[in-house]
Amino acid sequence: MVRNTTNCFILILLFYVSGFSLPQQKSGGSIPAGYRISQDETKLYHMINDFRRKYDLPPIPLSISLCYVASSHVRDLFFNHPDQEPCNFHSWSDKGPWKAFCYPRDENKKNSVWDKPKEFTPYKGKGYEIVYWENNQADIDSVINLWKSVGYFNNFLLNTGKWQNQKWEALGVGIFENYACAWFGEVPDPFGPPLPVGETVAGKDSGSGIEEKAPLIKSLQNEIPENKAESGQMPPSNPVSKTGVKYYIIVKSNIPFKDTAKLVRLFTSKGFVTVRSLEKEGRARISVYETPNRTEAINKLKEIKLQYYDAWLLKN
Repeated sequence: MVRNTTNCFILILLFYVSGFSLPQQKSGGSIPAGYRISQDETKLYHMINDFRRKYDLPPIPLSISLCYVASSHVRDLFFNHPDQEPCNFHSWSDKGPWKAFCYPRDENKKNSVWDKPKEFTPYKGKGYEIVYWENNQADIDSVINLWKSVGYFNNFLLNTGKWQNQKWEALGVGIFENYACAWFGEVPDPFGPPLPVGETVAGKDSGSGIEEKAPLIKSLQNEIPENKAESGQMPPSNPVSKTGVKYYIIVKSNIPFKDTAKLVRLFTSKGFVTVRSLEKEGRARISVYETPNRTEAINKLKEIKLQYYDAWLLKN
């Protein structure tokens, strides 16, 4: 009788412990088997490592997990715009297989935006992000030039400043429409690099971290036009615009009409020849260069960004 009582007590204790233990936070996820990295994303990855090589720094291995995070984030930023005040570009919407996050408002010791990689991919470490935005389709030369010229971004690329004692073991890049981002990881990605668009390798898509039929981003799959969803790239564009269309390099935006004449004189005095005010709905923008040729406009934008890093391209 004593023995039976003891056994019952043990069973009740086990039930109590198992039933009331702290819940384990679910983390990790699967990368879709069909996920591929675009040609421009591949080029941007090599540009980053080419820049590091000039300073005798080792290349950072390309990570399928961090590329998927980057790809997911640029699409979330484009379609859902979680970067509205008081949130910035590092924020995430509630429209995907991740927790919504407003950075820096939601950042605290128990909830970090840098845990996003392990939240919905198999990657186990933290990831740190830099973001690029411009008003037009992102140009990879403009992206890398800005990142190299601004100290905050440059510190990530070259492990300087805050990151001087950090060794990056994984890198992911994502480009979509007018957004680009790069994620830097502290630990290696066991799943290695992603496949490029159009390439398939037998056995590459199998494994616990690769999901055969998972959508790229469940909430966005129906919003991405078919040609972009399949290739990961924008359709090719003619460098020379259609008749009557011009590209303007904007250095000042959203300014009152009363200030335009003064700003036109200011930028003219700095040596810009074709300075003009573009007015709309009670506000104005200052353009310092215009051309019907897109390639010419992009090349000129690179030069102007060295002096005015927030300059951007307007197609009108």
